[in-house]
Amino acid sequence: MNANVFTVSVEGFEIVNHILTLGYASMAAALLFFILTKNNCLPKYRMSSVISVVVMVSAFLLLFIQKESWTAAYAFNGQAYALKPGADLFTNGYRYLNWLIDVPMLLIQILFVAEIVGTERAKYITRFSFSGCLMIILGYIGQFYEPGRINENVFWWAFWGFVSTLFFIYVLVLITRVINDGKAHMEGSPRKIFGAILPLFYIAWWLYPIAYTAPILLQAGVSYEITIVSQQVIYTIADIASKVIYGIMLTVTASMLSEKQGFAIA
Repeated sequence: MNANVFTVSVEGFEIVNHILTLGYASMAAALLFFILTKNNCLPKYRMSSVISVVVMVSAFLLLFIQKESWTAAYAFNGQAYALKPGADLFTNGYRYLNWLIDVPMLLIQILFVAEIVGTERAKYITRFSFSGCLMIILGYIGQFYEPGRINENVFWWAFWGFVSTLFFIYVLVLITRVINDGKAHMEGSPRKIFGAILPLFYIAWWLYPIAYTAPILLQAGVSYEITIVSQQVIYTIADIASKVIYGIMLTVTASMLSEKQGFAIA
């Protein structure tokens, strides 16, 4: 695709700039929250908050780099923002690196609040790590061929996306089992909040394949600007929901369960 096609209006450029800033700022704020509330529950639940801290650090740093990559790739030409001559193309590569770190940990941390222990926990950790990493790696390969890139190849983009989605569906099956098993040992408010994680998971995580397929809009004649702006907005909303809101819900559930078990904050 000719570089002249890569232009974004002032409004579109600012929307992406702002949404990426909101993304890494949310991770920074959540990082502080998880650090300050880590000891508000019994020790057996605290690993969930520790993992959230690690996830927030990773997401903050890589989303910040993603935002810097966006601003570095374009220059204002008096009417719109155009790709700078010789500049690196803006891609979602940094997001995939972040997900490769975060996804296995996001899946594993729920095991501590669900109180899945022993060999059963070990099995889930292995399955989550293997399927989660393959899901991200395959999607990472696919994004190199997405429509709009210089080496676009719709077949390989769709192929790697499809195979990645198979592991994605397997992850959803596993997480459904974990949440249902965890709910069986809870009652009252903790059960309600923990149970609400499942619909959050399905909504937030399905946003990712939707954003992955956004470049197909280019094939339908939709502008580059609408395509890239919508993709970045969807990805960032999904990141905030699946990391920040998800982590807070786990923390609140752990605190409530701890209180019911006689734990008092010092």
